[in-house]
Amino acid sequence: MINDDSIEFFNNRLTVDLSNIKKLTPAQQDRVRHYGSQAEALLKSKDLAMFVHHFKFELADTLASIRGHTIDDDKQRVALCNELAGIDSFITSLKRAVYLKSKLGNTEVPE
Repeated sequence: MINDDSIEFFNNRLTVDLSNIKKLTPAQQDRVRHYGSQAEALLKSKDLAMFVHHFKFELADTLASIRGHTIDDDKQRVALCNELAGIDSFITSLKRAVYLKSKLGNTEVPE
């Protein structure tokens, strides 16, 4: 659902070109560092890790319970595998944000 927080998050998303970090302005570098710090906090959260793993285990259990080989069974397998890939991509994006933060160096990050 779209609410005020969603609109604010969309408007404040990281939109800098990260292909050449050396060309970033100091303000852009600060935004990348702040974004990386937020991602790092999420990656260190045991609660987030627990929910991610529970979600993945639930998907794996559902995937393992599909016994048939009909077209609908295959479609369900593909959908479940896409969900697993999606959560892995999300975690990878968090790790990339932390990597970019560390690549820039750990100078003062604005709160």
